[in-house]
Amino acid sequence: MMTASDTADGATARLAERLLGMRANREVIPPDPNHSVRWHQHSYPSPVARWNYHPEYEIHLIRKGTGKFIVGDHIGTFEAGHVALVGSGLPHDWVSDLEPGEVLENRDAVIQFDGKWVEQTAALVPEMVEVKPLLEQSQRGIEFLGWSAEAAAAAIEAMGASTGLVRLQHLFTLFGILVRAPEEDRRYLAEEWFRPQLDGQAAAVVDLVLEYVFSNHAGSVKMSEAAALVGMQEASFSKYFKRATGQNFSDLVRKLRLAHARRLLERSNKPISDICYEVGFSNLSNFNRHFLNDAGETPRQFRQRVSG
Repeated sequence: MMTASDTADGATARLAERLLGMRANREVIPPDPNHSVRWHQHSYPSPVARWNYHPEYEIHLIRKGTGKFIVGDHIGTFEAGHVALVGSGLPHDWVSDLEPGEVLENRDAVIQFDGKWVEQTAALVPEMVEVKPLLEQSQRGIEFLGWSAEAAAAAIEAMGASTGLVRLQHLFTLFGILVRAPEEDRRYLAEEWFRPQLDGQAAAVVDLVLEYVFSNHAGSVKMSEAAALVGMQEASFSKYFKRATGQNFSDLVRKLRLAHARRLLERSNKPISDICYEVGFSNLSNFNRHFLNDAGETPRQFRQRVSG
């Protein structure tokens, strides 16, 4: 029996599909019959560059540009050379900073593989067992830093430029780099308790809301506007968004603003008070309090540490 909630959810999904121009189901990764794992590249914007999830594991390289990314309930910033490993079923999206009409050609190089392939390979090649703990850790998402990211990026590019056994050789090299990356070269992303309730309808709605938030986070971002965008009442939208993403709408906006602030503190000499207002906070004390709660240090302490 269809309830009023089912009707509302169906209307929301239809509206999101109409606005997006396509249905945002779980991403389906086509198999590559000629290779053990899939390697591909794509530009941005692109139909595949959106908030999505899939059962395959993904190793993701950003080749150019800057922007914001969301993996699970983690929001951060990226630049060229950003390397991340995303676990099975973990939602993710990379949104570039673009000028009107700008397109970043071949922004991403992506490797995707099935966890069953690792299990089957490990049964025949015992050395592959080393990869299993890494895949378990990737359920939170891992961003690689420093030398590990540089070496991983080179191996990813080498895979794309080769075929056959040489390509497989570069894949094993990449696995070795990631498995042996020291802890200081790893940043774990989503919280361990992160468990969203995902389906195609939720993906369509959340993708649309993320586009709104990422485009306006430094200015006025209102939950009432986000709710109206997907045709929902504010109270219903709040519950729906929390269930679909594992976090409150206000938390997402706050995390995005703080991520933007960290980038400005690290890469500019702007006064902290200017950064506070530029990223969308209304007063300095509120900004300092949220930054301290999120980062465990004040904006001034963060700037001194990263620039020291």
